[in-house]
Amino acid sequence: MLTIVDYNGGNLRSVKRACDAVQVESVFSSDPDVLRRADRIIFPGVGHAKTAADTLKTSGLGEALLESVHRGTPVLGICVGAQLMLDGSDEGDALGLGIMPGRVRLFNLEDKSLKVPHIGWNGVRKSQEHSLMAGLNSGDELYFVHSYFMQPTDSSHIFATCNYGEDFVCAIGKDNVFATQFHPEKSGKFGLDVLKRFSTWEGN
Repeated sequence: MLTIVDYNGGNLRSVKRACDAVQVESVFSSDPDVLRRADRIIFPGVGHAKTAADTLKTSGLGEALLESVHRGTPVLGICVGAQLMLDGSDEGDALGLGIMPGRVRLFNLEDKSLKVPHIGWNGVRKSQEHSLMAGLNSGDELYFVHSYFMQPTDSSHIFATCNYGEDFVCAIGKDNVFATQFHPEKSGKFGLDVLKRFSTWEGN
């Protein structure tokens, strides 16, 4: 079963509706043991990184998620769920899961006409091929809502970038983990295709 991590974050139901739209059966769970038994996991999120990280720690969901990753369970992180795949975030000095090395930084744009948070559709460029990103052409627009961006330290983990006043990383991956700053559930047909492909993805 595909399990959506319920840690009181935002946007969970949008992810569930998107899965339903492509006929991918999914369930919410805030139970660490259910997460450990999941065939696949989506770790979504809209909200504050520190609050999310603290909830993962106190609930046991973070430990269960790490165990699942190490066991080889396919995991898809979205937005804050993507950011917490790294070592930490400047948003509340949150401690991440450390699945990939790097840190999350706040936009500090020279162009003050650009508002933060970055909200809306923006063109994306692939850095390298990934099966979950099949069919994406450079310049295709996907949907974003965020004030912070990922800075992985290993370039081999970077699969796509975007520009909002400056270039930033918007998709990262390692082995059985893939994570996007953009929201697949709000990114039209391509985003739905990502969720559909994830439902059968076995990891790289």
